[in-house]
Amino acid sequence: MKLYGLIGFPLEHSFSKLYFSEKFKKEGKTDFCFENFSLQNIKDLIPLIKSQPNLLAFSVTKPHKETILPYLETISEQAKQIQAVNSVRIQRKNNKISLHGYNTDFFGFKDSLLPLLKQHHKHALILGTGGAAKAVAAALDFLNIEYLMVSRYPKEKNQISYSKLDKALLDKYLLIINATPLGTMPNTQELPNLPYRHLSNKHLLFDLIYNPAESLFLQNGKKKGAAIKNGLEMLHIQAKKSWKIWTDDLEI
Repeated sequence: MKLYGLIGFPLEHSFSKLYFSEKFKKEGKTDFCFENFSLQNIKDLIPLIKSQPNLLAFSVTKPHKETILPYLETISEQAKQIQAVNSVRIQRKNNKISLHGYNTDFFGFKDSLLPLLKQHHKHALILGTGGAAKAVAAALDFLNIEYLMVSRYPKEKNQISYSKLDKALLDKYLLIINATPLGTMPNTQELPNLPYRHLSNKHLLFDLIYNPAESLFLQNGKKKGAAIKNGLEMLHIQAKKSWKIWTDDLEI
């Protein structure tokens, strides 16, 4: 049995297992399997891999996209720039295990966002500063869109607090990306602390959340006429990219 998986915590509402299980069934890959591995502490990663000798590769979700870095033998240039990994290949040779990390968040977000961009979307707010937010930032850099990161506890020069978000700022920053887990099932009543009354039909709100399909963040934008997009297509693009990474004969 060829085993693939997902590590993170919590994983109750993960997309990956259903996606890959359906893919394997559709393609008649009866000797392929995908499992969720709930991993609260990244220190349990190596024991997990040793306990699963058929595990060939896995995806990484919160909270381990950054904490996994010290465990990797190699890291792709894209992931190195972002300093976060969400896709890993396992190499087993002479009883030695080595892990090789990649980032597909960058491609998933960029390719999903691109068709929605208008000429006035020149400035963006990224809500959050974690691994997913870093991938979003790298994609915006690639697209030449200036951005500020919004954090409850800003530490860097390009980060601001939620209290700084006013009408003047939102009139300029017309693209807003939620890269926080706020609003994810089952906590659907949570949402980022924005002055939603200042949104307009010029805004584009992108939520990396896909469950529910319309988070409160997106619903509030929709009420003000903003264009909205959830993270489902992004996840499909990421999954396809990860599968290519896992199965192509890469030099690692």
